[in-house]
Amino acid sequence: METPNLPAIRALRPAWNKGRIVGQKRPLKPKHVWAIRVRLELAENHRDLALFNMAIDSKLRRCDLVKMKVVDVMASGQIKERASVLQSKTQKPVRFEISEGTRSSVEKWMEDELLVGSEYLWPGRFHERLHISTRQYARIVRDWVTSIGLEASAYGTHSMRRIKVTQIYKKTGNLRAVHR
Repeated sequence: METPNLPAIRALRPAWNKGRIVGQKRPLKPKHVWAIRVRLELAENHRDLALFNMAIDSKLRRCDLVKMKVVDVMASGQIKERASVLQSKTQKPVRFEISEGTRSSVEKWMEDELLVGSEYLWPGRFHERLHISTRQYARIVRDWVTSIGLEASAYGTHSMRRIKVTQIYKKTGNLRAVHR
C-alpha cells in the first residue's frame, strides 16, 4: 500500500524568542544603581533595598541569593562584615564582604515583623514556600529596572552579579582584582 505525501506541517505560533533580546544581559551602570537605591529608600521598601544591596555585594546566583539564611549574615545579634555561602552549582563556599550600606539596610529589614521567626533572609508569603522563588526575584529585578526607565529585556538577575565586578574592573583595569 502506498502512503500519500502529506504537506509539511508548520507551527501556527511564532518562535518564543522572536523580537526578544536573548543572550548575555548587561550590568547596571553606577547611575542606575543609585537611582534604584534612592527610589527604594524613598519608598521605604526595606526588603527590596536589602535584597538589592545584598545582590550587588554578594555577586551570588539568584538561586543562592534567595536561599540565604539569617544565620549566614547574622552572628550574636549583629550583621557580619564578611559572610560565607555554599554555592548550589559548584558546592564551593563563597566569601564576600558586606558593605556598611548593605549592613544597615539588612538591619532595617530584619526589624520587620515579616522576618520574625524566619529561617530565611527573604521569606516567601506562603507557608509552603519558605523563601521567595527565583522567578519572584526575577520579577523584582524587572520592576527595579523599569522603575528607572530602562528596558527590562536588556537587564536580568545575572546583571546584578556583574555590577560590582564591572565597577572594580573599570576602576583598576586589573583582572586579578576582579577575581578576589
